[in-house]
Amino acid sequence: MALRREPTARQMRLAVELRRLRDAAGLAARDAAALLGVSPVQISHIESALAGVSEKRLRRLASHYVCTDEAFVDALVALATDRTRGWWEDYRGALPTPFLDLAELEHHAAFLREVQFLFIPGPLQTEGYARAVYAYRVPELPDEELESRVRHRMQRKVILEGPNPTPYEVVVHEAALRIMVGNRAASRAQLARLVELSEADHVTVRVIPFELEAFAGAASAMTYAGGLVPKLDTVVRDAPHGAAFIDSEAQLGAFRTLFRKVEAASLDPERSRDFIHRLAKEL
Repeated sequence: MALRREPTARQMRLAVELRRLRDAAGLAARDAAALLGVSPVQISHIESALAGVSEKRLRRLASHYVCTDEAFVDALVALATDRTRGWWEDYRGALPTPFLDLAELEHHAAFLREVQFLFIPGPLQTEGYARAVYAYRVPELPDEELESRVRHRMQRKVILEGPNPTPYEVVVHEAALRIMVGNRAASRAQLARLVELSEADHVTVRVIPFELEAFAGAASAMTYAGGLVPKLDTVVRDAPHGAAFIDSEAQLGAFRTLFRKVEAASLDPERSRDFIHRLAKEL
């Protein structure tokens, strides 16, 4: 079977978890290879996401690694056997891979939590807002790529507006609400859209106002995606080289705590909705 040329973030996560299990068991790649009757090179390919692994082999490895967490093993099997070809695959080769990885992560997430300080979160953006964001990029994007990015961002809304919406909690700072990324009309439409979405049962929007005292959490922007089990949760943060996907158990625990701290500092959903509505009327 040909090796993968560009593994997805989801495939990479499976590979990382299998490597972690083997390391925790204190076994070498040659030990796993001997169990499956393959070469150590093939184990290396599996653990670098260049090759997949069948359910039968995965369960044999998990048993050999003395992993007794059945829910976790079942979740790994789901990662290994899922053959979903999502809408984001239509953009492969047209947009940077992190765009596709983020859409795939959102599609499979059990829940989503987001904290943003300077921009309205992507799934909540209107088309006018998204176009203004991408049009400001330096160097400027070719028209075709700009339109592809806008279409991709609009399609990400399926997690909120599709037949099986994902529970979504977002904390957004007043700065993101007040910065007019587009013109006044586009900004008013964006705030109105936020108010509308905040009324959905599966969407919770909270606001951190400028007037909040003793708030030092402006560096805590994140997208937190719930996995099939907590061990498979993922945090996405913007980084100079692009999106960074974070999955170590210690870091996930820290980001869970950080989200709750930011959430506790924000206005409750009803006051937040009124706050956004008032800002929209001021424009």
